[in-house]
Amino acid sequence: MKTLSEKIARFGLAFALSVASATLVAAPASAAEEGAQATPHYPLVKPPQEPWSFAGVFGRFDTAQLQRGYQVYKEVCAACHSMDLMSFRNLAQPGGPHFTEAQAKTVAESFQVQDGPNDEGDMFERPARLSDRFPAPFPNHQAAAAANNGKAPPDLSLMAKARAVERGFPWFVLDIFTQYQEGGPDYIHGLLTGYKEPPAGTEVGPGLHYNVGFASGSAIAMAPPLSDGQVTYSDGSPETVDQYSRDVSAFLMWTAEPHLDARKRIGFQVILFLIVFAGLLYFAKKKIWARVAH
Repeated sequence: MKTLSEKIARFGLAFALSVASATLVAAPASAAEEGAQATPHYPLVKPPQEPWSFAGVFGRFDTAQLQRGYQVYKEVCAACHSMDLMSFRNLAQPGGPHFTEAQAKTVAESFQVQDGPNDEGDMFERPARLSDRFPAPFPNHQAAAAANNGKAPPDLSLMAKARAVERGFPWFVLDIFTQYQEGGPDYIHGLLTGYKEPPAGTEVGPGLHYNVGFASGSAIAMAPPLSDGQVTYSDGSPETVDQYSRDVSAFLMWTAEPHLDARKRIGFQVILFLIVFAGLLYFAKKKIWARVAH
């Protein structure tokens, strides 16, 4: 049987070894923490909250802005980015750009889509119909990647919901009450207007462009897509990069949530109904139990 002194010696040796191993394990962790703290947080400039017409509980889409945003997408973005989840008929649906059915049909017929096979078994081209999806700029993902330095441009259908910058505590708690859900459009606007000249000492790799609003780094492969005067507006709106980016960001918010107006309207009606219903229940309870002794 081991003596008490041997047990104490063994315990002391085991304790010393455990402390030493913990120190060795902790050292790389602290070094990693120091490295993480030294890494800059992206985006370098967080996007501010823009005064969107659809913000807040009672916000609604601006029809003219959505029409301008579609124009920017069609003339600029559609050259590289697809919109696979949108059909031409959506342009004429309530809550959106409010194109008439004839206007939406005219827009659709300006595109050629592949159909078939015909009676001879061949594929053929025809003008698009209202039921057709927006045509993609490339026949497949591989072709899109090959034309863009090995990286296919992402689909923009849900981009305004897929991209946003975390606001952190305590702002995300406040967002629950203010119904802030415009982080995606804020980010897209910040990205499109975030192209800057790199500061002194900053190296940008070949084929990359310095952007202070990019969430994954300081440089992005997409070249600046917008420039002043690039798209001609017929309603007299400013033809600037800032205005273009606002309009297309609002349009992408609509493509990501085309029923936002209806959702907010129905939500307000439900809340109003619940308030009235709760009041009726309260007065009914007071009437029924008024003469009951407590």
